[in-house]
Parts: sequence; C-alpha cells; structure tokens
Amino acid sequence: MNYSIDLEQYILDHIEEESDVLKELNRQTHVKMLQPRMLSGHVQGQILKMLCQMINPLNVLEIGTFTGYSAISMASGMEREGAHVDTIEINDELAPFVNPFLEKAGLTEKISLHIGNALDVIPKLDKNYDLIFMDGDKRVYSEYYDLVFDKLNPGGYILADNVLWDGKVVEDLNPNDTYTKGILAFNKMIKEDERVEKVILPFRDGIFLIRKKG
Repeated sequence: MNYSIDLEQYILDHIEEESDVLKELNRQTHVKMLQPRMLSGHVQGQILKMLCQMINPLNVLEIGTFTGYSAISMASGMEREGAHVDTIEINDELAPFVNPFLEKAGLTEKISLHIGNALDVIPKLDKNYDLIFMDGDKRVYSEYYDLVFDKLNPGGYILADNVLWDGKVVEDLNPNDTYTKGILAFNKMIKEDERVEKVILPFRDGIFLIRKKG
C-alpha cells in the first residue's frame, strides 16, 4: 500500500521509537547504498520485531540480509535462551558494512551472516526453524520455498516480502519481466498449497504470511 508522506509520518509518530543503532544503519544505508529502498525500515522492522515477540522462535532464517536492518530487528525481539538468526546475503561486498552494525547492536552471538547464494547455503544449514523471512531474489521465491519447507517446524511461519511487487501482480505481464513472473508463480504456489494457511498483508509491498499446518 502506498501512503501519503503525511500519513506515513503520522504512523512513525505513533509507534515505538527507532533505536539509535537502527537510526544510524538507516541513515548510512541511504548514504552509501545504491538501492536504499531495499531496506526494511522502521515500521516493517518494528512489525518483524513484534512478530518475533509473539511467535517466540528459537531459530529464524532470513533470505536476503541487505544491510542487516531486518535481521537486527528480528533478533531484538527474540527472547528465548539460545535464540538465533541465520541470515543469508549473496553480495559479499555487504559484509564489511553489516558486521559493524551487528557489533554495535550487541548481536554478533545472536546473528550468523552467511555469504553466498541462498539456494546453495540453505541445504547446508542443519537445523529447523520456527520463522523464515524471505526477501531475496524474487525470481526464485518458489525454489526457496521448496528448499525451506521441510526445515520449517510444524506451526512455524514464513514471511515472504514484496509479493504485491509494486502492483505489477495485477497489471499486464511483460513477457521479459522475470521478477514479476517469479512472484506470480510463488503466489499461485502458496494459494494452491494445502499444507499451509495463508494471508497477504497489504503493507508496503505486500507480505505473505504463511503458517505450516500441523
């Protein structure tokens, strides 16, 4: 959903304050990164944090770290002893940016940054997860889903970001647009998967909230 600037500011004025570390991370991402809009941002970060407080996961998997805002947000809401986030980022040049912010947040022991293609990294992660946040390559969301499903505990959740893809999911499809094709295929897969309950949250660019039955 697209909000007016005034309405977005109203929302920001009425929610929890952004932490100093996340404020700096937000600012530095906008100064130093080419696509800062990929950042989760304060509202989504707070939603992710509070969802973690509600779900109370032991292990969280994130596909697509970018500059670490969402990983820090989720880890900040994980209160179980031994709770941990595995986050995967394909761009190795981002590690020197991300790691200092994990240190500033005091979360180096709680977050493991894995550099590489998620399709290669996921099979090597020998654990099950209570929550999986997908925000990687939209062209292969369906492949991510197939890889992580057996690693998701029964009753666990998948949050898939950007599933409304700036409204392109309801527009005429450009045959060369592989990103929208990937999102459409994923959304159809989830709709038809009877192993899960699902709802799309019309927030920002759309988040698919998926719960594994059982």
